[in-house]
Amino acid sequence: MRRSMPLLIILGILVLLLFWGCGQYNGLVTSDESVKKSWNYVQSQYQRRADLIPNLVNTVKGEANFERGTLNDVINARARATSMQVSPENLTPENIQKFQAAQTQLSGALSRLLVTVEQYPNLRANDAFRNLQTQLEGTENRIATARNDFNDQVQLYNTQVRKFPVNMFASMSGFHPREGFTADPGSQNAPHVDFGNGTTTTPAPQVGLDTTR
Repeated sequence: MRRSMPLLIILGILVLLLFWGCGQYNGLVTSDESVKKSWNYVQSQYQRRADLIPNLVNTVKGEANFERGTLNDVINARARATSMQVSPENLTPENIQKFQAAQTQLSGALSRLLVTVEQYPNLRANDAFRNLQTQLEGTENRIATARNDFNDQVQLYNTQVRKFPVNMFASMSGFHPREGFTADPGSQNAPHVDFGNGTTTTPAPQVGLDTTR
């Protein structure tokens, strides 16, 4: 009996480690799935914005002498943004940065379009155009919420992955830290377009969300 005690203790420790490992693995899977789910929501909100743009462009085209270059910038930026799709299984830092860059270009093109519209009273009084502005404003708010939620999920996941001793187990199991959205370059002084009335303001400095904590 005495000789078997060390063996039983070792077996008991192994069983405890096995249960601990299973619990940690399942927790990492749950956290990883939350990141993927929030990413899908981010993409769906950006897609909703992209779907509104053709109607916006067609409405603006109806105004005589509207700046063709401004419209082309929006059309081309939309094409680049919609072609840059990232699957939840391929959320590498490089892909996140490319996706964000394409969407930032589209945001800039839309802002310039709405600033230009201020020179066309007929457009500003057009009910269809004003309705599209309202929808775009709501979509921009949902995009901001989706991005923040994604960053929150990434931060929770990264915290779990990097904690000792889980970090050693996570690395062996294929779980690695992810990257979230950061503040767009120059966002601290870039003009912001109010979709509700087409005016521009200069926002206060913004700080990028840190997903490494």
